[in-house]
Amino acid sequence: MADLRRMTREFLLGESTKPSVASYIQSVAEVLESISPRTRTDERRIEVARASLKEVRRHTRRLQERVTLLEEQVNILEESKE
Repeated sequence: MADLRRMTREFLLGESTKPSVASYIQSVAEVLESISPRTRTDERRIEVARASLKEVRRHTRRLQERVTLLEEQVNILEESKE
């Protein structure tokens, strides 16, 4: 059974979890796909936005890999400290 008090509190107080970066990227990609350009300028702008989004995805993936590596190193250091 759903905890309505918790759900209400999360909704009203903004305690719910935030979407991940990947969710934001996916949302922007979907918006770009749904736009129908009316002029050549619009087509170019959308093309540049898609290329930028591709770079953002690439950088996000690299950052996530780096965070994972650093978390592993911190765990190793914590284990050796004990």
